[in-house]
Amino acid sequence: MTGYHQLLFFFSALGAFNGFLLSIYFAVNAKKKHFANYFLSLLLLVLSVRIVKSVFFYFNPNVSNVFIQIGLSACALIGPFLFLYLKSYTTNEKINWVKHILPYAFIVTVLGVVYPYFENNNLWVRWIINGIYAQWFIYIAFSFKYIRPIVKKIKEKESLKKIDVWFLSIYLGIAFIWLAYAVATYTSYIVGALSFSFILYLVILLFIFRNSKESTFLIEKERYKNKEIDKETMALIDQKLSIIIEKELFLNSNFSLEDASKELKVTKHLLSQYVNEVLGKSFSNLIKDYRIEKAKRLLETEKNYTIESLGYDSGFNSKSTFFTAFKKNTGLTPAEYQKAHSK
Repeated sequence: MTGYHQLLFFFSALGAFNGFLLSIYFAVNAKKKHFANYFLSLLLLVLSVRIVKSVFFYFNPNVSNVFIQIGLSACALIGPFLFLYLKSYTTNEKINWVKHILPYAFIVTVLGVVYPYFENNNLWVRWIINGIYAQWFIYIAFSFKYIRPIVKKIKEKESLKKIDVWFLSIYLGIAFIWLAYAVATYTSYIVGALSFSFILYLVILLFIFRNSKESTFLIEKERYKNKEIDKETMALIDQKLSIIIEKELFLNSNFSLEDASKELKVTKHLLSQYVNEVLGKSFSNLIKDYRIEKAKRLLETEKNYTIESLGYDSGFNSKSTFFTAFKKNTGLTPAEYQKAHSK
C-alpha cells in the first residue's frame, strides 16, 4: 500500500471510528435530553457501518461477503433514521418509528438469508442495492419538508440559529454521502474520506454548540413540552406586546427577542413560547409583520421619499429584504401598493 493509500485509509477509517463514538455519545445523551437523539445515534451507527464496509472493501476486495452484505443492508435504515430524527424535533406529532424501521429491517434480513450476497452477487448489484439507494433517496426527499423552513430563511436572508445550521448540516451531509455512493460507478468507490469530512464537521459543530441554549440538545420545542401558558399570563403578554407597537421598537433593524424580553420584562422563554404557540409564528416574523404595517402607512401617506428609504424607515435593514417580505405579505410590490392606495 502506497503512502497515499495509507493516508486515505487512515482518514477514511478515522471517519467511521468518529461516527461510532458520536453514536454512543448521542445514545447516552438521549437519556438525559431528548428521545430524538436516539434516532441521531442510530443514524450515525448505520452510516458508520456503511463507511466501514466501503473502507475495507476498497482496500481489501477479498473481505468477507457477509461483512459486505451487512454494510449494504445498513443503507436501508439511513434514510428512515434521518427522517425520524428531523421529524421528531420539528413536529408535535407522535412518532410511529415502527412502520419506518421494522419493515425495512425485516426485508433486508429476509433477503440476506434467502438470497445471500456471496451466492447472488448479480441480484444484489443489479436490483437489491439499487432498490436500497432508491429508498434512501425517497426518505431524503421526504425529510426536506423539515428543512424547508431553514431554506426559506436563507432565501429571505434571515439569520440562522445554530440549531438551523446543525439540522441543515446533517441533512446535506447525508444527501451528499448518498450522492457519492449513487455515482460511485462513475467516480471512485471510496467515499470514506468524504464521509469522514461530514462526521468531523458534526464533531466541530458539537463542540461549538455544546454550551448553546439553541443547540440541538436544548431545542425550544423540548423546553415548551408539557408547559402550557395559563390564560392570565397570555393576556398579560398580549398586553405587553402592544408596547412594541406603541414605542415602535421594531424600527430598530437589530431589534431581537432578547431586547423585547428586557423591554417587556418577560423571560425570553415565555415570550418565545407565546409568539410560537399562541400567535403561530416566529418572533422574527412577528417583528417583520409590524414593520410591514408601518411600511403600508408610510406608502399611503408619504410622497416625497423613495420607496427604498421608506423600507429603511420601517425597520428593514436592506432593500431586498423589504421588497421580498412586503410582496409575500401583501401580494403586491411596495410600488404597486403605493399606487393602489395613494390618497
